[in-house]
Order: sequence, then structure tokens, then C-alpha cells
Amino acid sequence: MNGKSRLGELLRMRRSQLRPEEAGVSTYGERRRVPGLRREELALLAGVSTSYYTRLEQGQSLSASAAVLDAIAGALRLDEPERRHLHDLAKVDRNRKPGRRPAPERVPSATAQLVDVLADVPAIVLGRRGDVLAWNHLGHALFAGHLDFGAPDLPARRPNMARLVFLDCHVRDMYEDWPGKAKAVVGNLRLVAGRHPEDAALHALVGELSAKSPEFASMWADHRVKPCSVATYEMRHPLVGSLTVIQQTLSDGTGPNVVVATTEPGSSSRAALDLLAQATTQTTAPARIGHQVATD
Repeated sequence: MNGKSRLGELLRMRRSQLRPEEAGVSTYGERRRVPGLRREELALLAGVSTSYYTRLEQGQSLSASAAVLDAIAGALRLDEPERRHLHDLAKVDRNRKPGRRPAPERVPSATAQLVDVLADVPAIVLGRRGDVLAWNHLGHALFAGHLDFGAPDLPARRPNMARLVFLDCHVRDMYEDWPGKAKAVVGNLRLVAGRHPEDAALHALVGELSAKSPEFASMWADHRVKPCSVATYEMRHPLVGSLTVIQQTLSDGTGPNVVVATTEPGSSSRAALDLLAQATTQTTAPARIGHQVATD
């Protein structure tokens, strides 16, 4: 799907989700066929003509300035990540280039060293599509202990966190608030798709998940975006029971992300994580990076 289609879909969906009373638009008690704003109402709030806004929704205009996009974002009540996503989609329209196959994602040696040092903290290295490029023993045990520890070394068997969350019953059952976790995964994929519209592998992943999971398809169609930075999750681990973890994403914006899970000092969750560490294979081997390590 091209950028124009995604931009138009986003505008139409968010306009349909914004009720007139939320936007301060008076309906004078009239009966409306749809609950959301009409095009002319949204255009008036944004300070643009109805015909121009209609062309944007239909993908017929490539000239939207940053100021106009900000005005539309304000009228739609978009938050900051959603506003940036809107700009990303518009930028795709203006600067469309022939698609190229993305280079294979690799783990920088510095990142491998970091994961190795974090031996006492669950840590995994994720590519932009959510592919697990590496994990330490505790990260493997917490997030996907039922999988082969060496799976990230083999591209054909490499786990993908979006697939695990939506299609793997083991991972799905670990999250007390699975819908919240699922929405975070979809929201982050939406952001990535806006920034990397040429990524054929990402489009294939979205197509696969949409076909296999009606819940993913519904969440994807909602066009919500959500950066995965810090989030607290209640988990039910099959080995150590219930624990609350804070998942934090460490990123420099240029390479793979490192996701770590921490617990409150002195809490039952910390005790559960310590127990999980004892239950994992006792080894001093570094995180499994294999041939994916990139030399700096």
C-alpha cells in the first residue's frame, strides 16, 4: 500500500472517530448518519477549504505544508506521536522513490556487549519489525523460554515479537492485560510503517498477521500509533508465577533496540525474577549473536 493510501486512511479513520461534541462542533440536535465529523467540519476546524481537505483524503494532493498538517493534526486532536506519524505519511507522498530491499539488520558489537553486561536483567535486541536479533539467557527465559535459545541466530527461525504476541498462545497467556500489550505492538508497527514505507518484509508481516489474527486486523485498521518506550506489564510466567515488570526500550534511533525488563527492589516480582534466573541455564556465555554481530 502506498503512502497516499495510508495518509488518506488515517485522515478518514480519525475523522470518523472524532465526535462533534469533542471537537466543539454544534449539531443543533440534527440526526447524523455517522457519529464522526464531516469533511467540511474538519476542514473548517483546520482552516483549509473543503475541496483541498477532500483531495488530501483521496490522495490527490502532494502539497500539504507542515503548517497545514499541524492544523489538521490539531483539528483531529492528535497527540505528539500521532502528529509526527501524520508528517511521516505526508513526507512519503512528496519524496517517493523506487522501493529497495532493506539491508539485513545486524547487532552492533557495542550492543552485543551491552546485552552481555546485562546478564542479571532480562534483555532482548529487536529489529525495527520486532524480529529478535539476540537475547540473553534471562531475556529468553522471561519472554519466550519455550523457544530454542539459539533461534535468533537463524534467520529462517528468528522469532518476531508481533507474531509471538498475536499468534503464540504461550506468550499471549503471559500478559494479564493482553489487549493493552497487543495495542502497543500494533501502534509501534504503525509508526515503523510510516517511517519505512519501502520495507517489503514489514508489509508482508502486516499482511500475514492481518490474515491470521482478526484482532490484529481490527487494531491495525484503527490507525492508532504508540511509541514503545516505557510500559508496565503484569505477567503470569509458567515457571515463577505472577510478576510486574517495567519494559523499557533503549534506542539511539539508528539501529536495533534493546528492550530490558526491570522490577521494583525488594518486591515479590524481584524475587520471582531472581528465581527465574536460578532456573535458567547457569552459563557465562554472552548473548547469542552469532554471525549477526556487526563490527564497528
